[in-house]
Amino acid sequence: MPAVRVAIIGAGFSGIGMACGLLRTGVTEFVVLERGREVGGTWRDNVYPGAACDIPADLYSFSFAPNPDWSHRYPRQAELLAYLREVADRFGVTPHIAFGTEVTSAEWDEVERQWTIATDTATWTADVLVSGAGPFVDPAWPAIPGFDAFDGPRVHTARWDPSLELAGRTVAVLGTGASAIQLVPELRRRGARVLVVQRTAPWVVPRHDPATTERRRRSFRRAPWRQRVARALVFARQELNFPAFAIPLIGRIAEGSYRRRLRREVAEPALRERLTPRFRIGCKRILISSDWYPALVSPEVELLTEAVERIEGDAFVTADGSRHRADVLVAATGFHVTSPPIAARIRARGAALAERWTPHGSALRGTTVSGFPNLFLLIGPNTALGHNSMVYVIEAQIRYVLQALDRLDGRGARTLEATPEAERAYGDRLDRALSRSVWQRGGCVSYYQAADGANSTIWPHSAAAFGRAVARLHPREYRWT
Repeated sequence: MPAVRVAIIGAGFSGIGMACGLLRTGVTEFVVLERGREVGGTWRDNVYPGAACDIPADLYSFSFAPNPDWSHRYPRQAELLAYLREVADRFGVTPHIAFGTEVTSAEWDEVERQWTIATDTATWTADVLVSGAGPFVDPAWPAIPGFDAFDGPRVHTARWDPSLELAGRTVAVLGTGASAIQLVPELRRRGARVLVVQRTAPWVVPRHDPATTERRRRSFRRAPWRQRVARALVFARQELNFPAFAIPLIGRIAEGSYRRRLRREVAEPALRERLTPRFRIGCKRILISSDWYPALVSPEVELLTEAVERIEGDAFVTADGSRHRADVLVAATGFHVTSPPIAARIRARGAALAERWTPHGSALRGTTVSGFPNLFLLIGPNTALGHNSMVYVIEAQIRYVLQALDRLDGRGARTLEATPEAERAYGDRLDRALSRSVWQRGGCVSYYQAADGANSTIWPHSAAAFGRAVARLHPREYRWT
């Protein structure tokens, strides 16, 4: 049974960043348990046409590993995957990764004071367990009667089949979230006829995505400090978007601007009415695209707003009784964000983390959970941002975890765990802030919310405020053994 000091679940941004942090501080006894055959996480799995990030590249990358060679302002899926491969190799993480190794259970041993982690290839023991599994891992398939019996290919955007022939075929896309916004225009370009099934019209803002000039790339290669300055400026610019979430008047001004854009791009009143959001901007994830509306007004794309009631053979039936034939069904229906499957596999003191998170998740500073010693979560509950880069959040949490490991060594302690009182007080502060926020009062239902309506996903303040919240570990918030 291999033994390590730290076991990390997942080799996406979180896992690779955590491994780099350990190596920088001299910790070499660790393993990264990755179920896939290569690194990348979300950016390995999401290969649907048009897949790209909606945060500028200079900011959606590690601060310690800037990349001067991004092709556009917003990085594409293939570029992000290549970047993560390069970072893992350059910083010496790759030799620590156990590929093709899925965690089936992780159990805290109260006697030995260590984690026993069972995988489909071996069992490991570790003093500390870090979950970098992330929220966008396991796709949520639609619960539509007859879906599994559809007479044709069915695919989720997170499990895309690159061999699918699309030209000349009718493709039904279920959903109008972040992946659909990118996919539908690409399907149209590839010669498909597209049926878009919309449940709720999203807020869509323009995507200013110029190609990166060779002059810019050359400048960043010669003087890396210039890219660090550019990153800081992008961060500040993204932070300026937060008042639209926090201040209703600013949000209404933004809504008016985007409604004017909708009027310019969608001339037909009936279609424009169906594309007009009925909730406050920010309540759901704001989407970024400059070709969504042009795609929807094209003759190759049809928008359907009636709910799909069932699927029969090669057609789906909507609530108004209409039958719509399709050659391919695409589920652009997101992920299990508030109930990640990994939570059912992590157990301590007779309870699974998923049980602890019933009816909704909580964690002290989004990172630790009372009753689960030496467990750290990256992108845990209430860490997601609606306006800025999650890589910033990941790096802030990694520094927090490294502080915890340093405190364990400094105190000669074997374990630490969040006290229930500290976790509860922290959660109460977040709940108060969220109860007044657009995410709870904006008139929508979103993947940010758990089954009971509590928002267990979003951080309700600026990104910089999250950085401050995890800048220093407070020993009094923890029980040390």
